[in-house]
Amino acid sequence: MDIEDLRDIFEPFDRLVEIDILGTKREVPENNTLLRGFQYLAIENVSYGDFCWNGECLNCQVWLKNGDKEKSVLACRTTVQQGMEIVKMSQEIDLNPSHDS
Repeated sequence: MDIEDLRDIFEPFDRLVEIDILGTKREVPENNTLLRGFQYLAIENVSYGDFCWNGECLNCQVWLKNGDKEKSVLACRTTVQQGMEIVKMSQEIDLNPSHDS
């Protein structure tokens, strides 16, 4: 599946920004929520995952490094930012692309 064919599901973006997910640098579309960024990385897993996309289920909860502390946020309500560091994620989030077709 070519991600360019699915570009209409993302907010408009001109470039990818680098974020750190559990110690691995990944690139996701700017101007999008973290959950959309996760969808960009593992389109099938996230598209068909158990997410409400509106902040009610908490299945997309992630913890960001915030100085020396961790801050819990919902990926569906948090806009991705260059250099964002995710240190923990809900078990519902599967970014393993090997499950994608």
